[in-house]
Amino acid sequence: MIGRLALARVAAAAPAAAALDGRVVLVAGATGGLGRAAVLACAGAGATVVLLGRKVRALEKLYDEVAAAGGAQPAIYPLDLAGASPDDYGQVADTVERECGRLDGIVHAAAQFAGLQPTDQIKPEEWLRTQQVNLTAPFLLTQACLPLLRQRERAAVVFAFDDPATIGKAFWGGYGVAKHALPGLVSILHEETDTGPVRIHGLLPAPMRTALRRTAWFGEDTLSLPTPDAAGAAAAFLLTDAASGLRGAILDLRPA
Repeated sequence: MIGRLALARVAAAAPAAAALDGRVVLVAGATGGLGRAAVLACAGAGATVVLLGRKVRALEKLYDEVAAAGGAQPAIYPLDLAGASPDDYGQVADTVERECGRLDGIVHAAAQFAGLQPTDQIKPEEWLRTQQVNLTAPFLLTQACLPLLRQRERAAVVFAFDDPATIGKAFWGGYGVAKHALPGLVSILHEETDTGPVRIHGLLPAPMRTALRRTAWFGEDTLSLPTPDAAGAAAAFLLTDAASGLRGAILDLRPA
């Protein structure tokens, strides 16, 4: 258990071919390690993917990668979550509805981590930015998109967690606090939506080769870790109908 949420494992956490055909999926933090892997997995399963991130050039590069793979044409939505206002999230939902006509899923893969540091050295603006990206943005984006998601018969939202046994230790600062609070948000959302068309899921990846991992574990040979591909495939899997039995649970990808 993490908070009130049960941990779950599945034998093959990857979407079946065409499992997301005709669906529209929004991936926040699309150009990060987990985000990019989730985008490619969702597109590979047939989804039209809306790429949300702050760096336009990186979004364009990922757009070209998805398009070259022959999947549905993706869309780009540049947004800096650290500086976004509540109205900005409403505009995301309005734009997706206007341009795509529907929204079937969200993957929250964006993360803000400035590095390990003592609590008394965290600058106030860095604390606020970390809470904004890791906790407030997932809440506000989900809240803004819920009316659109509820128009579908089967929709899902996936939140990416981090290992609570690690991030509760010294020097994890605002990132650790935000990631500890996230299961509470997910639990509340699940209990409020558990009889409706929108499923809420958590995803707990195993250690993987990402920029965030390199920042936190600077003495580690990050290249020895697996790429985020398995975690991205698991995020896509959670959006499919096959994951309906994991509603309100955390898919645990860590080694048993």
